[in-house]
Amino acid sequence: MLNQEAVSVLNVLIQTSEDGKKGFGDAAKEATTAALQTMFRSRADDCAAAAVELQDLVESLGGKPNDSGTVSGAAHRGWAKVAAVVGDANLSMLDEVERAEDTAKAAYAKALTATLPPQVRLVVQRQHDGAVRNHDLIRDARNSYRMQKEAAVL
Repeated sequence: MLNQEAVSVLNVLIQTSEDGKKGFGDAAKEATTAALQTMFRSRADDCAAAAVELQDLVESLGGKPNDSGTVSGAAHRGWAKVAAVVGDANLSMLDEVERAEDTAKAAYAKALTATLPPQVRLVVQRQHDGAVRNHDLIRDARNSYRMQKEAAVL
């Protein structure tokens, strides 16, 4: 039986996950340290896995899953590349990825306000928790990177 509300909510989250996969992938290419490249690639892989899990859920509900990100996500990634050119690439990537994770957290929080079947809600909640962890990981890495740069200047 098709649950249109759940399919719609999940398709938005698929787009969010696709944006995350592409954004983290682009950040990995722009970052100049192996540690950041590895962290960004790992997060891109997690977002890709989240998208596949959500697509499978949409199909199980009888819907057609999205398979791409959003226009605003593409624009954001373009801006991140420009910011990396004009400033510190690592700090720019960390700042931009944190902003994107704010968007992901908001999308998942909104999804959790919808009426969802229990098995869908469990997945959405777990992925929401992952988006929060991603955000906090990126925020902490950015803050650490800033402190290291400031200490090097002193």
